[in-house]
Amino acid sequence: MYKNKKVLLIAGGGTLGTYTAGELLSKGAFVDVICLEDQKSDHERLRYFKSYATLDFLRELFAKEHYDGIVNFIHYKKIEDYKPYHELLIKNTEHLIFLSSYRVYANEQHPITEDAPRLSDVPLEEEFTRVETYALPKILGEDYLRREHAGEPWTIVRPVISFSCRRFDLFMYSGNILDSVKKYGRDGKLLLPTLARDLGAGIDWAGNSGKLIANLLFKKETFGEAYTISTAQNLTWGKIADIYKEVFDIDVEWVDEETFIEAYPPVAGDYQWAYRYDRKFDRSIDNSKVLAATGLTQADFTDITEGLRIERARLEAEA
Repeated sequence: MYKNKKVLLIAGGGTLGTYTAGELLSKGAFVDVICLEDQKSDHERLRYFKSYATLDFLRELFAKEHYDGIVNFIHYKKIEDYKPYHELLIKNTEHLIFLSSYRVYANEQHPITEDAPRLSDVPLEEEFTRVETYALPKILGEDYLRREHAGEPWTIVRPVISFSCRRFDLFMYSGNILDSVKKYGRDGKLLLPTLARDLGAGIDWAGNSGKLIANLLFKKETFGEAYTISTAQNLTWGKIADIYKEVFDIDVEWVDEETFIEAYPPVAGDYQWAYRYDRKFDRSIDNSKVLAATGLTQADFTDITEGLRIERARLEAEA
């Protein structure tokens, strides 16, 4: 099914794209990646194009190349910005994967399945609906596909937080976790709110996420469907904190919400919507739909502890 297929990853030089490419290569596909990162290929079936994926660039590329599959990792803050890209991409492939997010889900159903209520299905603060630029645009993108492009060969994926050596996530902290300790820690400890300790953490290793995304390609039964990209290990943030202690020797102190926000001011500023409409929700996942579509089982995945060890080793090797 995958051997000698050609796949284009748009903005695929980062966390998810790297592992999606690796899985596709292992299955015999040819992979082209458009990205801004300085990447060099060490594989005969892998090519990088360092460029912005503008409409003009894509038109020039499609005049020379045809792709059996395209995975578009770009986030569009406005649906009007996405529409001309969709029109172009869908005409130049047999299967297009659109990147949404698990953050589209409201906090109404546990564990979360793909038909769980989305944020657009529940009452929201007026300011959130006016200024939020991540989850709500993802919902608009999904609705646009279903409303105006039903019957076309597209698939929606909704990944959970996917960590790699490029970004280590612990609740609201992201990026280089050791830098977070230096910048925001108190007495060498990261502060986390007690309210999150027993919440299901929507997080997974990027290697698992990339494997799931790659294995959705070229399956007609996935056309017009949405899939949550998660191995559903469903660990709590308390357990994730324990794993960071084991792998990075990072200590955590559980505090009240006011003390946490004081220690990590972005929660009251730029990151307030992600905090209030995602991290404070229980993100336990039922992944039976994506397992059925991909044919993968839990035995095909790496547990989060081992994933974190792998990424720490990669980080140290690149230092």
